[in-house]
This record gives sequence, C-alpha cells and structure tokens, in this order.
Amino acid sequence: MKYLILVGDGMGDRPIKELNDRTVLQAARTPAMDQLCARSRLLQVQTVPEGFPPGSDVANLSLLGYRPEENYTGRAPLEAAAMGIELAPDETAFRCNLVTLEHDDPGHTRLVDYSAGHITTHEARELVTALQQECSTENFRFYPGINYRHILVVKGAYPDLQPVPPHDFIGRDVSPHWQRYMDDPTWKKLVLGAEQVLSHHPVNQKRTSTGLNPGNGIWLWGEGRMPQMTGIPERYNLQGSLISAVDLLKGLGVCAGLDILNIPGATGWIDTNYEGKAEAALNCLLKQDYVFVHVEAPDEAGHQGSLSAKLQAIEDFDSRIVAPILHGLRAQGDDFRMIVTMDHFTPLELRTHTSDPVPALLYDSREQETGCGLDFNEESGRQLNQNRQAISGEEMLLTLLERNNT
Repeated sequence: MKYLILVGDGMGDRPIKELNDRTVLQAARTPAMDQLCARSRLLQVQTVPEGFPPGSDVANLSLLGYRPEENYTGRAPLEAAAMGIELAPDETAFRCNLVTLEHDDPGHTRLVDYSAGHITTHEARELVTALQQECSTENFRFYPGINYRHILVVKGAYPDLQPVPPHDFIGRDVSPHWQRYMDDPTWKKLVLGAEQVLSHHPVNQKRTSTGLNPGNGIWLWGEGRMPQMTGIPERYNLQGSLISAVDLLKGLGVCAGLDILNIPGATGWIDTNYEGKAEAALNCLLKQDYVFVHVEAPDEAGHQGSLSAKLQAIEDFDSRIVAPILHGLRAQGDDFRMIVTMDHFTPLELRTHTSDPVPALLYDSREQETGCGLDFNEESGRQLNQNRQAISGEEMLLTLLERNNT
C-alpha cells in the first residue's frame, strides 16, 4: 500500500461577493479534486489547536501527524533544520524576512511588502551575505535561504521582541513593533545597521531603479529552539519523502525523518515546477511507502490579496499536481490511499491565516465505487461534518494509515 498527502497551502477562503458568494476553491476549475472527492471520504481536520497561532508551521506539523502541543517550538528552527544549520542548546533561530519598509517620518514606519517584491533567491543571497559580512557578531549570525526567507541565529539570552509575522501587517503602520527594536540598544544596532547595508547595496539600488520593491530592511519573527521529534519511520514503520519549495516544510520533513526531495525550479510561487514535483512524487513511491507534497502558491496569493493569482494557483494545483499524480499512480498499479487537503485558510479579505477546520478528502484506490458524492471545497466539508467534531492532524494520519489511535 502506498500513502500520499497532497497539500495546497492556504487554499481555504471565505465567500467572496464578486464570485457570487462562493469561495475561490468553489469558483476555481478543479475537476480532478472534485471527481476524486465524489469517490472519497470527506473529513474535517483541526490543524491548529486552540491557543496556537494559525501558521503553516503549526498546521503542517499537524498534517504530518504530530501534536503541536507536544512538538512545536517555533517556526525558525524548522527552517534552520532544512538549511543544515545546527543549533547549540543556547542558540535560538529567528526567521529573518527581507522586507520593504517606509519610514515616513520619525517614529512612523510602514511595512510595504513582507517579501521585498518576491525578491529572487540570487539577489537575496547577495544581500544576506553582505549582512553576514557587515553586521554579524559572536552573538548574531545570518544565513541565506530562499527568496525573502532567511535565518538569524542568536546565541545566549536576548530581550523579548514579542515578534509578529510580517505578512499579517502588509501595507500597515508597524511603528509599535518597530519601536521594540529601537528600545533595546543591541537590537537597535543590529536592525539599523542592516538597513544601512541593505539600502546602499547594488542589488537594491537596481531593484528600486526598475520599479521593484527593494529588500531594504529585516523583520525577525518565529523564533525558537530545535524541537525533539520521533521520526515517521520510527513511529509508523514508513519510509517516505517530502517535496516542497520552502525551507519551513523541508525542516519539518527533516525533523520527521523524511527524505527531502529538492526539485529544480520549485519557487513557492505560481511559477513553480509543478511537473517536477509530480514526477518526483511518483518516482518516490516506486521505492518508498509515503510521500508528502506541499505547494505554497495559493497561500502566497492569499497574502497578496490577489484573486486572479489564487484562482490560478488552485487550478494549477488541481491540473498539474493532483491530476498527474492520480494518473501516474493508477498506471503504476499499486493500491494507494491519498489525502488532498490544505493546512489552513488564507482568506483574500484578511491576507493572513485563520484557524478554521480544513476539509480533507481521503481516497482509497480499492473503494472507487463509494464516496461522499460532493465537490471538494470548504462548504462540503462543513456540510458533511456539521454534527461531528473536527479531528486532529494525528487522527487524520492514523485514518490514512488505517491505524488505531492508541
């Protein structure tokens, strides 16, 4: 038996007036997911436990079958693990976004863009390398990642920043959050020094001259120390792989004991290499039991508030991930059980995540004549499970694997 989980990050949404009060998922053309769902069992999964932030870190940790209450220590250490960064017991990793900031007047700061205009990995690497050369100390080390997503490692104790995710504050006044850096001499020196290096760097001067948002500031958040997790091979006697463009998911896969498949051209955006991901998933299942495929694009579109991009991202996930993987599995001839789901909602109107339970279709190739008979969307999940409590991610995985919850 082969097992798969396919995740369209942030696909969930709320009814939108211009879509005749349908969600983006309802309005999108998704024949593969809809036909699959009609023959599947439809679950409601509470990926974000009460009291936890509705981030992709917590939600995907749940989808991998772990309890955030026991295993979650923060977002950044997971990304550090993916990048091969080893944290000492007294070291804390912070996610370090390259962002676009405007300081309109003294004491007033606006976050223009949480991703510096989706800066390229090549450009970002030049900027973060410059930060490491000019701003690092024995207590601060910068590590370049992918696109706008990077890591700062802090050694020893540090003043609490009460950091917040930048994608929650797009286009908004962030002066109270910025002031926390300014209130501590050490953070102030680091952050203002970084701004000085970034603002004069040729990469940003060129981006500004061509009308692109520059990576003119850093934003620290998601801090934590390395988690201790028992891997999926030990927990379930499964050998498997994880496929994603983003370091957060790769780090989760590392901590979960999965092989990480790095796909050329995988970007985390609508220009990602969908075909490469689908092919890699099928090849993985020729020799392993399990694969977890993650596509970031719907979430990024949600953060940008772009209806057209989110529609495209969902339709591409359906036609270029779900459909070819399903076709390839049937051609391979092995029995398989597959979940298609999302980690959380990223409503366009909010441009950030919510903790709503997510729908998850569970398809078994041995049971093609049975199913819920519904299309795959948020309302179908609510309709079918309105009198039932949503299950946890751990319960979802155990259901996929046909294991008892002991």
